Amino acid sequence: MRIAVMGGDGFVGWPTSLHLSDAGHDIHILDNLSRRWIDTELGVQSLTPMDSIQERTRVWHAETGRRIHFHLIDLARDYELLKNWLAEYRPDAIIHFAEQRAAPYSMKSDRHKNYTVNNNINATHNLLNALVELNLDAHLVHLGTMGVYGYSTVGAAIPEGYLPVGVETTSGETVAQEILYPANPGSIYHMTKCLDQLLFQFYAKNDALRITDLHQGIVWGTHTEQTRRHPQLVNRFDYDGDYGTVLNRFLIQAAIGYPLTVHGTGGQTRAFIHIQDSVRCIEIALNNPPARGSRVEIFNQMTETHRVRDLAEMIAGMTGSEIAWLPNPRKEAPENDLIVKNDKFLGLGLEPTTLEGGLLDEIVEVAKKFAYRVDRSRVPAVSAWTKDIAKTINRDPEGKKLKSVS
Repeated sequence: MRIAVMGGDGFVGWPTSLHLSDAGHDIHILDNLSRRWIDTELGVQSLTPMDSIQERTRVWHAETGRRIHFHLIDLARDYELLKNWLAEYRPDAIIHFAEQRAAPYSMKSDRHKNYTVNNNINATHNLLNALVELNLDAHLVHLGTMGVYGYSTVGAAIPEGYLPVGVETTSGETVAQEILYPANPGSIYHMTKCLDQLLFQFYAKNDALRITDLHQGIVWGTHTEQTRRHPQLVNRFDYDGDYGTVLNRFLIQAAIGYPLTVHGTGGQTRAFIHIQDSVRCIEIALNNPPARGSRVEIFNQMTETHRVRDLAEMIAGMTGSEIAWLPNPRKEAPENDLIVKNDKFLGLGLEPTTLEGGLLDEIVEVAKKFAYRVDRSRVPAVSAWTKDIAKTINRDPEGKKLKSVS
């Protein structure tokens, strides 16, 4: 297949592009390289040293003989350029990663909120709009988030996208329906993913677009089979307070002797998936497209759930690290359970990589290997969800005063 990977220079986009190229597909990356500019804005860099996208694709070709093509396009701003590209190349499938992905970054300030909404929603709608205008029947696979469901405890397993409900009619009968699981975003970033869902629902119903939405858990890990083939193919590893996911942050904190930072009670339960499983799931989704005219296909892309404090204790036990308990910069319940159905991917052959099976290698092969690149001042999480919360986030575990975001 000819596959367009929107946002293919990013954390999940890059290993996905390699994985699918390795499988024999014709891969075209469309990216505005905004994630690299955000690194510059934040004054931080990936733990792993990253070459330019041009150099990465050159090395991939040298190693494999396969080409990955790069096109500098901003989906959110360059609608005509995007439409012209789609008209010329007419891909069989499109994978949409081209969204600002960090909840803390989306909450830093009014400017960051505006950027996240404008970038994410415009990118999604421009893509859908262009597909309709061109009458292009490409299967669209979108990387969403488990966060669209929220993190409240309901005492039941979260289904894959759709919730069966009974609606009482005026005559007193109960009619069965399936609706999108009620959205409950916990940040501006998560809100944009909820809005994505509604856009997909409309365009699938109105214009018969074929869409798969992947509600993904927190991704951990760095390497896939393909990124291991050459040092310059390495994936990015974010450890800072805005882009570093909780598990990757614990790993680097352990590697540099920094206390593992648990915010609040640590009772937040989250869903997780290894980066290798993530790219496999995307391939499975590509190979199982919905029929034209059917509703959006939704998968829960996760393999296991853990409480944050349990993860910290697991890593502390492996490494001898201390745990620091800090105020929570997020506005969320201090404790929640999370039970998630993921039967679809398991039924299609996914064999998950577990935390127990992969954590030690990640600590040794990545976190400790590149620990010399860490800027300790960028480790604390200081982006607060409200101005009142910001006043309480004033010190890191090493006693330094931090600048809160107001």
